[in-house]
Amino acid sequence: MLDEQATIAVIGAGAIGGVTAAALKIAGRNVHLVCKHKEIADRAGTSGLQITGLKGSQTVKLDAVPAIKDLHGPLDLVLLATKAPDCVAAATDVLPFLKPSSVVVSLQNGICEEDLAAVVGRERIMGCVVGWGASVLGPGELEITSDGDFIVGNIDNQPDDNLPVVRDLLDNVVPARISANIMGELYAKLIVNACINSLGVMVGVRLGRLLASRQARRIFIAIMREAMDVAAAMGLTVAKGAGGKLDYDRFLAGDGFWHDLQRHLFIRAIGFKYRRVKSSSLQSIERGRPTEIDYLNGYIVDQGRAKGVPVPVNSAVVRMVKEIETGRRKIGYANMSDPVLQNV
Repeated sequence: MLDEQATIAVIGAGAIGGVTAAALKIAGRNVHLVCKHKEIADRAGTSGLQITGLKGSQTVKLDAVPAIKDLHGPLDLVLLATKAPDCVAAATDVLPFLKPSSVVVSLQNGICEEDLAAVVGRERIMGCVVGWGASVLGPGELEITSDGDFIVGNIDNQPDDNLPVVRDLLDNVVPARISANIMGELYAKLIVNACINSLGVMVGVRLGRLLASRQARRIFIAIMREAMDVAAAMGLTVAKGAGGKLDYDRFLAGDGFWHDLQRHLFIRAIGFKYRRVKSSSLQSIERGRPTEIDYLNGYIVDQGRAKGVPVPVNSAVVRMVKEIETGRRKIGYANMSDPVLQNV
């Protein structure tokens, strides 16, 4: 069982990973950071990571290495904060450093838990929803951009003595809580990301401009409907999204002009509130990196096919995002005129 003296590795020094590692270091935990880029590892170990934003400004020096192979085991707890496409490779590389009792916590967008469990063992995996935001301003410069929490849980909804320990550790970063329905919590966040991230890539604008488009809002709702149909077929109880404010079943209930108007007004309000937000998947494309589409809309498509649930809209979105990734399709409003999406 984990304790407060656990040896912790945070793999991934992006916004979430870097801020998390810094907060754990400040709290006196035995934490090691894998940075991928040597210049960031060198900075973390010498001048330190610069953390700014909602919690003020701090500079934190960390024990940091540029590759997983440079870690020293054994590790008690691994906080996996890579991008979703990189998580399986990272889990494979960290496997030699794990003990039978080690815990691996997935901090990715989307749902990666099953893929990770296939690598490190189902008994080691702990699901986690990251409900707060941060951005990378530059090498070793991170900004906390939004409040929120961590939600942790056992992926099979089984009792787990390690959950309170991980919750208390993560509580040093932002408030953390335990859920008995972590897959439903993860799916609730996946739905929002499947709408916002993927549409952001397809159209190429910030959230305010994106959701000012009625067609974008129609696609948003169609993605959500398919996702909830798939969840029902999976027997999954989807938690409330948007920080517990969005009951998906209630949001999608009802037909006719007034129900439809209420849905569009709600989405438009989200767009206005977060109008300056740029899709993280769009940022990945701009940096020449792949998106997390396989773990967002791709997850909905895979589960839909497995359960015999039609998912034409999500399938079209996955197809177009992959074409954008490979340069076979341009980003722009014209993508919302795809024949499948025109019929939503």
